Amino acid sequence: MKRTYQPNNRKKAKKHGFFARKKSNILNLRRRKGRKILCK
Repeated sequence: MKRTYQPNNRKKAKKHGFFARKKSNILNLRRRKGRKILCK
């Protein structure tokens, strides 16, 4: 049986990266909160 986590950087970036978050309002909310790191 294969392990569940099969890392794939492109897939990860598409789902959780900067441009994925840019599509919704998440970045602005995090900026307003004063986050040092906005996204992965």
